[in-house]
Parts: sequence; structure tokens; C-alpha cells
Amino acid sequence: MNETNQSKSSQFSEEQLEFTAAESEIGERLDKYVTESLEEGVVSRTQVQDWIKTGAVTVNGRQVKPNYKLAAADMVVIVVPEPETAVIDPEPIPLDIAYEDGDVIVINKPRGMVVHPAPGHSSGTVVNALMHHCKDLSGINGVMRPGIVHRIDKDTSGLLMAAKNDLAHSSLAAQLKDHSVTRKYIALVHGNVPHEHGTVNAPIGRDPHDRKLFTVTEKGSKHAVTHFAVMERFGDYTLLELQLETGRTHQIRVHMKYIGHPLAGDPVYGRSKTIALKGQALHAAVLGFNHPRTGDYIQFEAPLPADLERELAILRQR
Repeated sequence: MNETNQSKSSQFSEEQLEFTAAESEIGERLDKYVTESLEEGVVSRTQVQDWIKTGAVTVNGRQVKPNYKLAAADMVVIVVPEPETAVIDPEPIPLDIAYEDGDVIVINKPRGMVVHPAPGHSSGTVVNALMHHCKDLSGINGVMRPGIVHRIDKDTSGLLMAAKNDLAHSSLAAQLKDHSVTRKYIALVHGNVPHEHGTVNAPIGRDPHDRKLFTVTEKGSKHAVTHFAVMERFGDYTLLELQLETGRTHQIRVHMKYIGHPLAGDPVYGRSKTIALKGQALHAAVLGFNHPRTGDYIQFEAPLPADLERELAILRQR
């Protein structure tokens, strides 16, 4: 599959995605293809079928049926409207707040917590907690993701920033886009990384064999750069500090797998035999940016979570 375009229209508040069917996808039902092409858990197959029936999904510029069978090089265009109405309940979920003022809030997200509501995760998310804690949140990302400027995976712990107004949101999003935000992670990976430091410069796109996953590929990919430095060695494991130059989905997890050192505990890109951790051993430890109103650079650090510290202690005692 080749993802060729993704754009936002502020006028219509909708997202347009374009995909080109690969040879391996010939004969696949359109509704299945579209569902699997979107981020996991974002939309159900039933919802996709409704989109197709109403013309929100077209193939080569034509409206077709949900059971349409794909042909080679079919151009599938998906126009995904932002939800007009949705009920997200504020929930009194405790937040570990690293910083807060009238424009921005920085939290230390625990492992296992989803950032925003999606099918299967309608409550208990960071957004539910923020809506209870904050009087206002920016609306640029729509009703399902108020205030959310960037995300970290459910099973990744660490620092996450959210915007309380549209001015702050626009500024932070622009900084993310021009790669001026400092984002450093700590990760435990399999194997003994041979170099003390290095850079992985390898484009990331959807895996042609499983569109829910990402991989290093030249086809339909985006530029991705991750810098790493060794912090500690354990023989068959290495503790790394990683700094993102770009921010692609699952970037660190994909890049570490690519160089033969997948993250410990990673249920998707990792190995079956690993440490006793629920999810990948990845922590967003440092987050720095220019304050959206004052322009001053501010930076925050979050200590490693207790479960990862416990696993490191076990490795040190061996």
C-alpha cells in the first residue's frame, strides 16, 4: 500500500486520505481495506461501510459498494469528517502534572493510559482527565481530541503536552512540525548495541503486509531520524537515550527493530521472550519547547516509572 497524501481542511474540518492499492491487495474488499488502512481502533468496519455508501470513500473518483474488490493501482480516497457531536465525559482521574499555566499543561502519562477516546477506549483516557482538570482546551483537533498536540503510545510512559487554547495549540504544532521541540526517550532494547552513539536515518511507512503496522520502507514513506546514545549495558540488553528529530508513528519502536535491537517488552515489534513488563520499555523522559505566549524555552524531565526501574534493578543484580 502506498499512502500518497494526507491533508487537513480547516474550512470543512475534515481529513482526506489517499491510498493506492498494491499488487498484494488485489481482490480485497474495499470496506476491509479502508478499515485496516486507518489507525487501529479509530473506526469500525460498520462505520466505514456507512462512509462508502454515502460517498465519503471513492475508488478512482467513483462511488462504489462496500464489497467492491480492489484492482491493482486503484486510488482510494477517504474523506473523514470530524465528528459533529460527541459526548466525552470529564473524569476525576489523577494527573501527574509537570507544568501548568493558562496556555499549556505538561503531564507525565503512566504506562497503559490511552491519550484520547477511540472505539474500545471511551473512558479513562488523558482527554477524559484533562477535561475534568482544565476549564478550557484547544479545539483545533476536534471534539474527540481537545487540547491534544501530539501523542505517545498507550504503553509508553512519560511527558506529554496539551494546549489550553488555539493560540497555544498552533504554536506547539508548528514547533513539532519544524522539529524544534526537544523530545528525549529512555528505552531498554534487546542485545548489546555495538556503538556508543549513532543515528538511524531510515524512512518509515505502513507495512505492506499488515497496514496496522509500520516499517522501514522507501514506498509511501516519510523521512524519519532517531539519534541514540548508550546509557548502560547489561550484556543481552542495552539502556539507551534516544532523541527524536522527526515524530513518525511508532518511530523509535520501528527504528530499533530495524537495527536489530527491538524494545524489550514490545508486544508488536519486539521479541516473544523478554522482561516482565506490560508493554514496551519506553519512557518519554525529556520534553522541551518554546512557550507559545512568551517565547521562552522551557524543558521538563520525568523520572523512570517504578516498573521499569524494577526491571533495571533485576538486570543489574544478575
